[in-house]
Amino acid sequence: MYVGELPEGVKLPDANTSNIRRSASVILSREVSGGHEVLLGHRVSELASFPDYWAFPGGGISRVDIEASEVLKGKLEVSDSYEEACFALLREMVEEIGVSPGGRGTIIEVSSKIRESVCEDKSEWLRLVNEGEIVIEGFHCQMITDRTTPPFSPMRFQNYFFHVPLGDSMVSPTFPPGRSEFDDFRWWKPRELIQQWEENTVRLPPPIVTLVRDLARGVDEQGDLLSACESLSKDPPSGDHRIEFAPGVEVFPLKTETIPPSTHTNCYILGELGGECVVVDPAARSDESLAYLESKISEVISSGTKIVATIFTHKHPDHVGDMSRISEIYEAPIWASPITLSAISHDGPSSSFEEGDSFSLRGPNGIMEWSVIETPGHCPGHICLVGDTGIVSGDNCVVIGTILVPSSDGNMNSYISGLERIRSLGPTMLFPGHGPACTNPPRLLGRYIKHRTARHDGVLNAVLSGLSSLEEITSHAYQDSPDAHPILSRDQALSHLNSLVESKKIEIRAGHYFPA
Repeated sequence: MYVGELPEGVKLPDANTSNIRRSASVILSREVSGGHEVLLGHRVSELASFPDYWAFPGGGISRVDIEASEVLKGKLEVSDSYEEACFALLREMVEEIGVSPGGRGTIIEVSSKIRESVCEDKSEWLRLVNEGEIVIEGFHCQMITDRTTPPFSPMRFQNYFFHVPLGDSMVSPTFPPGRSEFDDFRWWKPRELIQQWEENTVRLPPPIVTLVRDLARGVDEQGDLLSACESLSKDPPSGDHRIEFAPGVEVFPLKTETIPPSTHTNCYILGELGGECVVVDPAARSDESLAYLESKISEVISSGTKIVATIFTHKHPDHVGDMSRISEIYEAPIWASPITLSAISHDGPSSSFEEGDSFSLRGPNGIMEWSVIETPGHCPGHICLVGDTGIVSGDNCVVIGTILVPSSDGNMNSYISGLERIRSLGPTMLFPGHGPACTNPPRLLGRYIKHRTARHDGVLNAVLSGLSSLEEITSHAYQDSPDAHPILSRDQALSHLNSLVESKKIEIRAGHYFPA
């Protein structure tokens, strides 16, 4: 492992990409004046997967759904390969939004008794079908695409999206008894939804961005949503799709040797396709990652996009790829801080980035402005990129996992100040160096600042209480984290101590620490 922030002697277990489970989602459409609308729900903030996003209702295929497909085989007019997903869809419709087939192709709102029964025990759905309480005969749906969540997601699904038309029926979604994945429901016309996403006023998870764009394009080409879905169902798109965190912010997750639970480093393309763009943190080193980077860069260039620069947020090896091989894929000048530039082996042109520097990217729909701020706590020379859509935050914070501040060259005072600086800018989103995007920066940054400040105070209090050796201080300050890696805990305690010495709150004498 070549991750730059790990102290000597640390060997972390390899992290594995999450196993892919199968799931199903419903694109419920209704006919209204001027076209059709589709239903999405707003996911609550506490969810591990895609919190604060608008998404289609649905869920994972369970053993109950597999059993239903065996017992009810042939009851639905759907391909055998989608049957289990379709039964999961029908069950989830009852649980999540309170609707179900009502016979003769209709969709009705279910009774509270039926819904409570299914929410309490999934297997109740099959019993209710067998007893005729739920009628599935005549149910019509179309599988129009499948999408797989990105490899950095804490939970990964191959999700089958089914279109279920309501016609002019006015059934309304309702919340289930108890806890729900959603805290709001809303009907949208696909073109209006993608337009609001492009205006950065709504959040959509990456798999759904391309899907809604396909629906909007299909309506334009086919004339209406029903025809668009019919066309998609004949040859449902699957496989690799663009991962767009926000308008003009696309990510290529590159497999790297990084700190678990992360398995990938986020390489970003900033800018509109067909205009100017920059590549941020192309970390590819392995043949696999280089091949993936080459395929994605090829797509970018083939769209008529001009790569004007490569930007590095910092110098750690899980963010800087094999530049000799990357230069064979594309050529562009490197922009980075002076410290980062000095650590990169590159013969081509380069420019240094400092606090207050900025750049513009021209695109088909306008100009994207980005500015540079310095956040050197995690690593000397670390920078962030600040734009209207959010902040490319490098290794300041991650949604899944944690960030280390190495005692070797990190600075805990600067790290905490950097988090406070990012929070003060009020970003609507954070685009971190690893894992999913953050749609609630105040909450994430607040949690990081609170945790690091409390740990800082814990280390100081250990010294004030009379403890003086690094081992004693570490044991006292990390007593609430008995499962933490001992060498990492020791190194992080040392980072806090170094910064407390710098702040003149403690002093070091003969390798021991004392109140100043």
